[in-house]
Amino acid sequence: MRPGKTQIYTGDGKGKTTAAFGLALRAAGRGMRVIVVQFLKGAEPSGEVIAAREHDLFTVERFGAAEFCVDPENNPEHGREAKKALARVGDLLAAREHDIVIADEIVTAMHIGLISESEVLEAIEKSSSETEFILTGRGATDALIDKADLVTGMRDIKHYFRDNVPAREGIEF
Repeated sequence: MRPGKTQIYTGDGKGKTTAAFGLALRAAGRGMRVIVVQFLKGAEPSGEVIAAREHDLFTVERFGAAEFCVDPENNPEHGREAKKALARVGDLLAAREHDIVIADEIVTAMHIGLISESEVLEAIEKSSSETEFILTGRGATDALIDKADLVTGMRDIKHYFRDNVPAREGIEF
């Protein structure tokens, strides 16, 4: 068995979830069992979630309020859902039934105050030496970065959203 590592995809640029799903697809193609727990994403499934349904070794579970989380203080459901997602990640890491556990947007949930840094650090501590644990989201702290084995920063250099181009199906969702 290969040793499991902790990876973080963070930064203000586009592509964190996409990178995690790319790794998940690669792993499933090699026979590895993968589960993605999505924080802050309770609305309609995105293209990657729809595609994942086609793979027996690739599961996605979504937690979040129906609408996008703009102001978490005005929607307590986001906080409740983030706590449920965090508990699910802990259970999955303890069970050791998956080769890869991805906590998509867990860092963002922490960054906006729905869960604490200490809770995320505790989740990292729970990951076994055999499980690859991947965390995504904006706002990784120095403590998270220090704890991880690999950290990739997505940097926003130029983005068409600044020109009021709306999110495009199949590209952004």
